[in-house]
Amino acid sequence: MTVAAGTALAGAKIAVLMESDFYEPEIFYYQRRFAEEGAQVHFLTRLWGQDALIFTGHEHRVPFRVDESFEDMTDEQLRSWDAVIVPSGMVSDRLRWTEDVTVLPPATAFLVRTFAEPGITKGIICHGLWLVAPAPELVRGRKLVVHNNLHGDARNMGAEYVDQDVVVDDDLVTGRTGGHHHLFARTIIDKLVAERAGR
Repeated sequence: MTVAAGTALAGAKIAVLMESDFYEPEIFYYQRRFAEEGAQVHFLTRLWGQDALIFTGHEHRVPFRVDESFEDMTDEQLRSWDAVIVPSGMVSDRLRWTEDVTVLPPATAFLVRTFAEPGITKGIICHGLWLVAPAPELVRGRKLVVHNNLHGDARNMGAEYVDQDVVVDDDLVTGRTGGHHHLFARTIIDKLVAERAGR
């Protein structure tokens, strides 16, 4: 029996930032679940001048090839995304490395540009908040949830911590842990579908 993919998000584009030490169940879920609704799912990273990079998962060392970058993305290209997701695990810690500590890490600079676009849903789950640390103004005064280990980080950034598994604050969706990825993804799907219905 063949099950047809849904069309609720047909034509939508969802970006997931990637690096090594990703949480495999979460990433594979996004890869399939958003596609089930008809969305295009793209994995973006800093390619360091390479055509592609192979990253390995945290739990099982599963390889994952990424050949798309957020580097040199124009404003027009940026606005083509419906959602940008910062996943759990060590992804954001690896992405926030910078050669010059006086300059924002490229991935954080990309996030700053993304937050400046209210039409893009921003999804940050678990330790993904680490990528925001160099630009705390992005979440200052905003409601969010993070992994319990980052509760103090969130407060130090000026965010308002909410003790729920998933929190929505306008265009920002946050999730507690990588283990909550299914609830997090469901919330993002529902939000994007509702936005389409309201247009």
